Amino acid sequence: MRKYFKLIRLDKPAGIFLLFWPCAWGLVIANSSINNDILFYKYLILFFFGSVLMRSAGCVYNDIIDRKIDQKVKRTSARPVAIGSVSVSQAWSVIFLLIFLSLIILFQFNLNSIIFGLSSGILVAIYPFMKRITYWPQLFLGITFNWGVILAWLAFEGEFSFAPVLLYISAILWTLGYDTIYGMQDIKDDLKIGIKSTSIKFEKKIKFFLLFCYLTSISFLLVSLKVLNTNIYTYILAILSSGILFFQILVYEKDKPEKNFKLFALNNYYGLSIFLTLMVTINND
Repeated sequence: MRKYFKLIRLDKPAGIFLLFWPCAWGLVIANSSINNDILFYKYLILFFFGSVLMRSAGCVYNDIIDRKIDQKVKRTSARPVAIGSVSVSQAWSVIFLLIFLSLIILFQFNLNSIIFGLSSGILVAIYPFMKRITYWPQLFLGITFNWGVILAWLAFEGEFSFAPVLLYISAILWTLGYDTIYGMQDIKDDLKIGIKSTSIKFEKKIKFFLLFCYLTSISFLLVSLKVLNTNIYTYILAILSSGILFFQILVYEKDKPEKNFKLFALNNYYGLSIFLTLMVTINND
């Protein structure tokens, strides 16, 4: 079982929460107009387990598609599919099980949510190939990884609105920043085998690029709060939370992969802090 535990990355839960926090944000802002706390906490639990399942399925799928690449990258060379301890057919069986369980959760929501949730499968399927054709796979990850913001809104509201779209854009730019930091761990191997990334594209100007990503992300977050007509305390706490992002830029060092992973992991605290900010200020507005 240990190899399957490693296959679905339960030994590295950071990605689960990075997928979950945007969903949680969407649920909070949607509940601000409905005020149905029982439904809110029910959906919060469902989205958490959905994040566990879908992140795991995505990791296994990436491992299948990238198995030959993973063998050439130091950080990923010992992954179960790359070394053959889990066969490709076994990995596909795991994916089908995870997707089946995910669909059980998705079908708890309304029709628009189900259709929107199913559409994310196209993005998930395409994502692993982006690093082969563009220097912007991190941007595509942001588009895919933060789908839950709007999905969570639709689960409550049933129709699209401007506020969650702004929050979605904010989350995309946030992901673009933190995944660029994550990509710096593999930059030497990626250059050797021809893999593309924003980490490589902006290697010499990475702090400037991160500053652009995080500043723009915060700006879209604040505009979404304006659309939601939140109080002054929401803005203050959101701006204070952004200190976690700017700290990453301040202490970033190019040739320290372990430190870069720790900086990447800090983003879970940012996701949590924005969630708590919305919970405390919007729910009590």
